[in-house]
Amino acid sequence: MTRLAAAILVVLLPLPPLLLLSAVGAAAALPRGGSGFKATLRHVDANAGYTEAELLARAVSRSRARAATLQSLAALAPGDAITAARILVRASDGEYLMDMGIGTPPRYYSAILDTGSDLIWTQCAPCLLCVDQPTPYYDPAQSPTYRAIGCSSPVCNAFYYPLCFQNVCVYQYFYGDSASTAGILANETFTFGTNTTRITVPSVSFGCGNLNAGSLANGSGMVGFGRGSLSLVSQLGPPRFSYCLTSFLSKVPSRLYFGAYATLNSTNASASGPVQSTPFVVNPALPTMYFLNMTGISVGGELLPIDPAVFAINDTDGTGGTIIDSGTTITYIAEPAYGAVRAAFVSQIKLPLLNVTDASVLDTCFKWPPPPRQSLTLPQLVFHFDGADMELPLQNYMLVEPVSGGLCLAMATSDDGSIIGNFQHQNFHVLYDLENSLLSFVPAPCNLI
Repeated sequence: MTRLAAAILVVLLPLPPLLLLSAVGAAAALPRGGSGFKATLRHVDANAGYTEAELLARAVSRSRARAATLQSLAALAPGDAITAARILVRASDGEYLMDMGIGTPPRYYSAILDTGSDLIWTQCAPCLLCVDQPTPYYDPAQSPTYRAIGCSSPVCNAFYYPLCFQNVCVYQYFYGDSASTAGILANETFTFGTNTTRITVPSVSFGCGNLNAGSLANGSGMVGFGRGSLSLVSQLGPPRFSYCLTSFLSKVPSRLYFGAYATLNSTNASASGPVQSTPFVVNPALPTMYFLNMTGISVGGELLPIDPAVFAINDTDGTGGTIIDSGTTITYIAEPAYGAVRAAFVSQIKLPLLNVTDASVLDTCFKWPPPPRQSLTLPQLVFHFDGADMELPLQNYMLVEPVSGGLCLAMATSDDGSIIGNFQHQNFHVLYDLENSLLSFVPAPCNLI
């Protein structure tokens, strides 16, 4: 195996720069079972000793970079798979890590959970070019259940442009200009879940990366939760998962529920409101992303005069639309909708606006705290979707920016398309049901469930 991997790496190195692979293409017939498990999600900056100001600055910086790459996808011509592979999603911009065991016996690794991509991968020995990670590289020679996938396999053909070397499927997967993985596509036994729900799943297809670049943000790989055939959701089945995210400033970890455990029944009786559901929208230009039909925004009980077309996917080229994404922190709203939201907050919050720098992402900030003896009421914010209203608690859209001390709207403007970030759905239990093509959510005390 070592000799074969080294030979493949030599073949990979001289490839023309435009011969790239992406796993968001043709669907492959992958088996589905009844697997289910519960897992703990850790924020990528947890227990790293950062101050609140540093945590916020790092999260906003990652959020800005991820939004830029997601939006740049939309600027491509439909079907331009080669270019799309280059700027899919930057691996360094994930926000949450989950543990998974690879091989027999299992070696445990933390991987970035990404709802914006599909491939499951880790860095493998021998590693010709690898990035820093907190664990040793996975060594396939130490696991009797490791099997390289042949070129004729439907799994290999899930890539737009599969490569083949000595009847072994070779992949390249790009997450942006500075992040990528390349190596052998293989099947292996994976272990998921906590002690009480731990499951072992044979023949999970994953990338065994020998050439990798970018940053893994304290992780040792990535696990794609997108809608494509190579994602963990599609491979394991039933195709449903849910999460309940605590605040990224909290020391309490978040929770992930997969398969049979992904249900909102336990939170259905929440005093905060009933479960609401809205259908996913398929964007043929970006089929792996989770698009929603956003219909409007209300501030302070008033529906803003925003044309719903601002939030819609452009039928001609796949641009625009509204994505829900666990890997983006703050929400980005397309213009002119963001301008209407900003104007509404400025008119309803009776505090002076703070001057912000041109480089600042958060540009709707108010002087805080208010003057003594001044009573202040902050307006309610509601996102309206097809069949559902997400009424956000105050802590999900307003934050005190530690450097300026200002009270800021945790949203930013977007030139193309909208992204609902994880800051807005913290302390919601959010269910992705691919079988019924529905996103469901209900307010929940995520630090307790």
